[in-house]
Amino acid sequence: MNFSWTYISAIISSTFRMCSPILLCSLAAAVCSKANVFNIAMEGCMMISAFFAIVVNYFTGGSVILSVLAAILSSMAVSALLAYFIIKLKASPVVVGMAINTTSSGLTTYLMYVFFKTKGLFQRPSLVGLTKVTPFFASWFPELSQMFYGLTYVDYLSWVLAIAVYIFMYKTVLGYRIRAIGINQEAARSLGTPVEKYQFITMTLSGILCGLAGCLLSMGSVTLFIQNITSGKGYIAMTANNLGRSHPIGVALASLFFGICQSVGSFLQQTSLKGQITGAIPYVATILASIVSSIRTKQIKERKIHEAMKKTVERQENAS
Repeated sequence: MNFSWTYISAIISSTFRMCSPILLCSLAAAVCSKANVFNIAMEGCMMISAFFAIVVNYFTGGSVILSVLAAILSSMAVSALLAYFIIKLKASPVVVGMAINTTSSGLTTYLMYVFFKTKGLFQRPSLVGLTKVTPFFASWFPELSQMFYGLTYVDYLSWVLAIAVYIFMYKTVLGYRIRAIGINQEAARSLGTPVEKYQFITMTLSGILCGLAGCLLSMGSVTLFIQNITSGKGYIAMTANNLGRSHPIGVALASLFFGICQSVGSFLQQTSLKGQITGAIPYVATILASIVSSIRTKQIKERKIHEAMKKTVERQENAS
């Protein structure tokens, strides 16, 4: 295999395409974590949004704007339903989230037959994908054209949203209140913060990010809907959120890492390695990253406990 600059540029372009859905979902998970709500239903939100984006795209004759809007609204509806069960009915986030993920998989399979009279895969020439955008400065350097090849405006928007979420969470009063809920929910409530209201709004608005991610899956590099199109990206996004410690910048870097793993796995399929091995690379990376994150978290907690105990002993010695 010839590792030319063209080949490397193609890998970088693929990395950004693979990274964008994970980044958008992991930002949604980060926002929910800051509001002290565990959201495991991002897989289902992405699947529903990807499906309805194609449905609206097909029946409107290829309207991209309406398709993106349908993806966002359907994802927000699922997120609002999840928020209602968790916040209002006090249901288990894990049980409800997994139920939504499972239901979304079965529901999209059933509705695909209802709407399109087909199973497994739906693809038509009339479907219109997201507009591919190449930055103006890429034309000045031919090497950059390949690097940005195939990226849509939603791919670029995902990185803008990472910065926007950081500014919102750490530089605004509302973001401070949401973070206060995550730090100490009862203390925030005692100060008059409407905790349940903020949590419900935060989870519902996180559906916008998942909706954009689902739209990328069905209208990004390809324009189609296939059964289980998410392929576990929602769970990978959860791991990226844990690695990034729910911080938008850390989440972006973790998402980039998983994007690289998926891109490398795809390109290694052109080698003599078996497809099962190359296809497993992103998921093996997810498991290893989760193990490393758990070990690192445990070490940090032990160090904090040790430092606290050391300070306590020092105070006692000074007092005596």
